[in-house]
Amino acid sequence: MTTNKPEESVRNGNDQLSSLESSEHRILALAKGSGKGISDKDIQNEVPDLRPDQRASIINKLLAQGYFDLFNQGGTLLYKLKDPSRIQKVKGADNEEKIVYSIIEEAGNKGIWIRDIRFKSNLIPTQLNKILKILENKKLIKAVKSVSASKKKVYMLYNLEPDRTVTGGAWYCDQDFEAEFVDVLNQQCYRFLHQKLEATRDCKGGPIAARNISYASSKDVWKYISELGISKVQLSVEDMETILDTLLYDGKVERCVTTDGSHLYRAVESLLPAPGIVRIPCGVCPVLRHCSDVGSVNPKKCVYMKEWLE
Repeated sequence: MTTNKPEESVRNGNDQLSSLESSEHRILALAKGSGKGISDKDIQNEVPDLRPDQRASIINKLLAQGYFDLFNQGGTLLYKLKDPSRIQKVKGADNEEKIVYSIIEEAGNKGIWIRDIRFKSNLIPTQLNKILKILENKKLIKAVKSVSASKKKVYMLYNLEPDRTVTGGAWYCDQDFEAEFVDVLNQQCYRFLHQKLEATRDCKGGPIAARNISYASSKDVWKYISELGISKVQLSVEDMETILDTLLYDGKVERCVTTDGSHLYRAVESLLPAPGIVRIPCGVCPVLRHCSDVGSVNPKKCVYMKEWLE
């Protein structure tokens, strides 16, 4: 009985293809179980029956399909499995789009300027602008205006919340500094601390006990401001510490550090009223030494004096 060689060849080819697919799944499972990535030696130990050329073919295929990120750690190449949701997002995109997407992804929630994207991707401006537009239309990335440069935009992933350094945090709205809002918070924070100070006047436990009662943590101040409902945006404890720091620099409060490293604040009252010179702009003017009755810096043209009089 003779064997049909073409059929046997097809059968062997199918078996080999099935074996390679099985090896591919084993490599993916190995990478999934390792958060730090896998090396070529790890793959050899997991699938010892693979020839070097077959192993290289599978790795190149998985890299081309976007399953792995490639790292160099101490001279050893590591293959780390990408987030499945990320693979799905860039599925169907060409190589240039994937490169731009990965550059923007690396920037995180601080974003990246278009000039830096162009430098890293080595793409010409017209091509890069087209790719950015495509990624924006797919809602994979978004452009955010930065408070540090009003005419420039930074790009970040669509689902990320911009960092405070980009938006300015709670103190900015549409890139404009909310001076009135900050002043109101400044006044209310001081009012809360001053009320605690006033409440200690009837304390019968002595001066040390009265002093301890007058202190409040930044979390206490944050809770008070939140309950007032004067803010349209969600404020954090760190935001309150920023306001309390301005009161500290103005000499209206003092701060102490507890044993666990946290800060406590209390209102202070000045023993002497501020001198009159400090109350006018001249007392704190940064260009006072250049001011005279002639020249560009003079009292008649002084914007600080004009604002103070108004």
